Amino acid sequence: MSGNIAVIGDSASIIGFKAIGFKTVKVESSIEVEKAVEKLISDDCFVIFITEHALEGAEDVLKKYSDNKTRAIIPIPGRFGNTGLGKRSLDGYVEHALGTNILDRKDD
Repeated sequence: MSGNIAVIGDSASIIGFKAIGFKTVKVESSIEVEKAVEKLISDDCFVIFITEHALEGAEDVLKKYSDNKTRAIIPIPGRFGNTGLGKRSLDGYVEHALGTNILDRKDD
């Protein structure tokens, strides 16, 4: 199964995933992110983690595959920290699936 899971990001953020058998792709630009996602999907990767920093400027990749039932593209924090993109993405998936965002806990 680990052959069907990949991680895209800068080398420092993805090296640990390579150690546990995930495919890893080092990228330095949003164009490289888009190309990497296309290649991984054509290679039958079903779960693709992308560091939030790498996704900056390539958010269209998330939108393009958000309705895909056989692939999951998941933003994760990398060595540059958490930008909140992963949580916002998860919130959107939950709201789409349930009609409401049960993860949004605002105190009134």
